[in-house]
Amino acid sequence: MNTRYHSAMNLQGRTVLVTGASRGIGRAIALRLAREGTAVAVNYHHSATDAENVVALIHQQSGRALAVQADVGDAGEVRAMAQRITRDLGAIDILINNAGVLARGDLADFDYTQMESMRRTNVDGLVHVTRAVVDGMKARGFGRIVNLTSIAAHGTTLSGTTFYAATKAAVITLTRRFALELGRHGITVNAVAPGFIQTDMATGGRSPAEAQATIDAMAARAMVRRTGLPEDIANAVAFLVSPESSFITAQTITVDGGRMDYIAHP
Repeated sequence: MNTRYHSAMNLQGRTVLVTGASRGIGRAIALRLAREGTAVAVNYHHSATDAENVVALIHQQSGRALAVQADVGDAGEVRAMAQRITRDLGAIDILINNAGVLARGDLADFDYTQMESMRRTNVDGLVHVTRAVVDGMKARGFGRIVNLTSIAAHGTTLSGTTFYAATKAAVITLTRRFALELGRHGITVNAVAPGFIQTDMATGGRSPAEAQATIDAMAARAMVRRTGLPEDIANAVAFLVSPESSFITAQTITVDGGRMDYIAHP
């Protein structure tokens, strides 16, 4: 029998919240999921203009989108954000916990006063947003949650990421624990661990020549001999929220081009 397989994500009618979606990876995820027919809530903390630009791009493609301001580290702001999204776009079916910050440093030189603010966004923020949306997902018997971690959490040799890696390791652990708790309610929880992706976070504070040198050095550490683009991560996220991935949960998908500089293999 000749059977033809038609691939279609079929996300029409779903509402997605992407945190930290005004730039970089979050922006790419918001635009990718909008193309699949979702209504997209574009969360931002400070970058209102960038967030509105993402919304405008989605509207140009006849999609539905809304820019919503909230500090994910503030539980009250997160609850208000979730209520507004539900009112204006619909109940949140898909959550992408993307918001994150990076404070550089290792054991000898890290300014530990930055640890609290980094953990507040990278870990507490994930918990606040998940809590704000998960009861509705339970009630409807459906939900997709994808958390953005990092290959730093696996243990790469790249200097300056030790304490950032600790917060991202927490994301992996929370992903597995939330998946264990929520699976019975029809909710899957997975994580994506990006490698070096060309974003402001990765190259910020460097001159163009320095940024290119960093990109070249990171490309040399990858099996595919290139660095990643935000769209590479968005594609992985889109798969994890699609119907095709409904039997995948509690997993961390590494998207790093085959990095070869791990201290220990994950």
